[in-house]
Amino acid sequence: MITAQFALIWVGWVLAGASPGPATMGIAGTAMTAGRRSALCFAFGILAGGASWGIAAALGLSAIMLANAWIFELIRYAGALYLGWLAAKALRRAVSPRGAIMGTPFSGSGRTLFLKGWAIHITNPKAILSWGAIYAIVAPPDATLTMLLGYFGLLYTGGMMVFIGYAVLFSSDRVVRAYAAAQRWFDLAFAGFFGFAAFKILTARLQ
Repeated sequence: MITAQFALIWVGWVLAGASPGPATMGIAGTAMTAGRRSALCFAFGILAGGASWGIAAALGLSAIMLANAWIFELIRYAGALYLGWLAAKALRRAVSPRGAIMGTPFSGSGRTLFLKGWAIHITNPKAILSWGAIYAIVAPPDATLTMLLGYFGLLYTGGMMVFIGYAVLFSSDRVVRAYAAAQRWFDLAFAGFFGFAAFKILTARLQ
C-alpha cells in the first residue's frame, strides 16, 4: 500500500494541509494571540472535523467506487483541478505585496475553542471533497473498506502533524518572524509542487 508514488502524494497532502487556509490561519492566529494551549484546543477540534469527513468519505466511497468506475475517474480529475487551484492561489500570494503574516484569532474556553475548530472544518465543503479526491488518487478502483481506512490513518497522521505543528510553532515569536520573512518562498514552493502534482494526476495512465 505504501509505494513511492503514495509517499509523494502523502507529501503533497501534507503541503496542501499546511498551505494558508481557514484552519491553518485560525490556528496560527489563536496561537499568536491566546497561546499554545488555546491553539491546541482549536487544532484538536479541526482534527475531529477532519476525522468525521475522512471516515464518512471512506465509508461511502468504498461501495460507490466498486459499483461505478466513472465516479473514480471523476473524483480523480476533480482532485487534480483542486491541486491546480491551490497552485494558482499560492502563486498569486507569492507575487502579491504584503505585510507581516496575519492569522485569524479565536478565543474562548478550551471546550469552546474545540467546538469552534470542529464547526469550521465540518461546515467546509472542500473538506469532504478533498478526502474523496485523495482516496480516488491513492486507491485502486477496487479498493476495499479496510484499504481505504488504512489510507485514512496514514493521511490523517499527516494532518495531525500539520495542525498540531501550527499550534506549537506559531506560539513562538521567533518562528512567526522567520516564517513571515520566508513566506514568499514557501508560496513559490507550494505553487510548483501543486502544479506538478496536478499535471502528474491528469496524465497518469491507470490500469
